[in-house]
Amino acid sequence: MSRTGITTVVRARLVKAALEAARASYSPYSRFPVGAALLAEGGKVYGGCNVENASYGLTLCAERVAVFKAVSEGRRTFKALAVAGGRGRAARPCGACLQVLSEFCGPDFPVILSSLDKPGKAVAVTLGELLPQAFKKTEVRRQKTVVRIKN
Repeated sequence: MSRTGITTVVRARLVKAALEAARASYSPYSRFPVGAALLAEGGKVYGGCNVENASYGLTLCAERVAVFKAVSEGRRTFKALAVAGGRGRAARPCGACLQVLSEFCGPDFPVILSSLDKPGKAVAVTLGELLPQAFKKTEVRRQKTVVRIKN
C-alpha cells in the first residue's frame, strides 16, 4: 500500500483505465492525449479523455470529463484518480481540474500520475499537494440580501 492508502492492485487498475481512456482522446490541435480514471465509492471506475475544440477555451480536460460523467450518474464520493498523459514525464492536472476535484474530494485524495510511455513509473501524490490553497465550498456564503456595489 502506498502512502496515499491505495493498494498496488488498485493503482495498476486505475493507471490501465487511464491509459485506455487516453486512446479515445480527441486532441488534433495539441496532439497531447490525456486519459483519466476516477474511482468512485463502490468500486466503479469512470474514464475520461481530453476533448479539444477549435475554440480552445471550450476544450475539456480528461479529469473533468471523468468527474462530470460520475456526477451525472449520481456519484459524489470518490476514492482516487489516475491521470495518464505526457511522454517521459507524467502530465499533471491543470488548476481548473484540481479545483473541480476539490469540490468533491479532500486534500488527502490520492492522485496517481503516469506518463503514456512509462506507466510502470507512475507516482502517487495528494490533491492537497497539487492544490494546497483550494477555494472550498465552505468559503461561499449565501447572501440573504442583494449586495449593492457602490461606484
